[in-house]
Amino acid sequence: MPIKRYLSGLQPSGDLHLGNYFGAIRQHVANQDDAFYFIADYHALTTVRDPEALRRNIRDVAATYLALGIDPARSALFRQSDVPEVTELMWLLMSVTGMGLLERAHSYKDKKAHGILPSVALFAYPALMAADILAYDTDVVPVGKDQVQHVEMTRDMAQHFNAFYGDVFKLPEFRLGTPEPVPGLDGQKMSKSYGNTIPIMARGKALKQLIMSIKTDSKPLEEPKNPDTCTVFAFYALFADEAQREAMRARYLGGNYGYGHAKLALLEIMNDRFGPARERYDHLLAHPDEVDDLLRQGATRARTVAQGVLGRARRACGLD
Repeated sequence: MPIKRYLSGLQPSGDLHLGNYFGAIRQHVANQDDAFYFIADYHALTTVRDPEALRRNIRDVAATYLALGIDPARSALFRQSDVPEVTELMWLLMSVTGMGLLERAHSYKDKKAHGILPSVALFAYPALMAADILAYDTDVVPVGKDQVQHVEMTRDMAQHFNAFYGDVFKLPEFRLGTPEPVPGLDGQKMSKSYGNTIPIMARGKALKQLIMSIKTDSKPLEEPKNPDTCTVFAFYALFADEAQREAMRARYLGGNYGYGHAKLALLEIMNDRFGPARERYDHLLAHPDEVDDLLRQGATRARTVAQGVLGRARRACGLD
């Protein structure tokens, strides 16, 4: 059975957090053979206006991916903007895409509902995402639950194009990272927009302060606690194996175990998971030329595929 090609991207809009890790990055590391993972700097332009911050964020995302286990020898890691074929492909897709499809995008409707006037780029966001996916003959897109719609819209656009011009685009499938969104410090979905994130590379006093700030109820130490309604336990369960989860559950239900104890256990298990990655991350940020070189190599590999797909689409439209 042939290896399926995976593709996904993350915006360089700030520190990557646990929601990014469990929703996407963990799957990216597990599926690297013939995979394409890009840093979505074009998408980030809808929110990031500081060019120096964008450059810094791009390198930070790349260093985080590499530190967590992305191997450039197995998968292509690259900047979205280093593959210009994608933006031309987006225009070809938009030529057969109805306004109604874009108007149904959750991100666009959410901005309007909150009284925010979205830009043209935000309105066309699903079309660029579709081009990102279709440009590499992608089979599988690992996503969080809130991103499933974008893959479905990509399939719609590809089917519309294929209906006009023949069998040009492969139809991708989605694969969920975590069944439910990762909770934030306040129990809501973890999101930079809500200011409730735990950065993957946080450490030391800063990490401990974040973990100690996780909201809990006010049950006293001696009283049994419900692990199924506790955000601290939800975090711990993401990192723990089955035996560790059951042991923690027993401590909750047995009483004489406080939320402070649970938070320290969470801190320990997070440090165990990310300790080696943090050392690699620090090395990469101290050697930016190494990071930039790996991104250029990834872009060269990605462009080779994208040029073939774009050429196929151009010929189908009559633009050859």
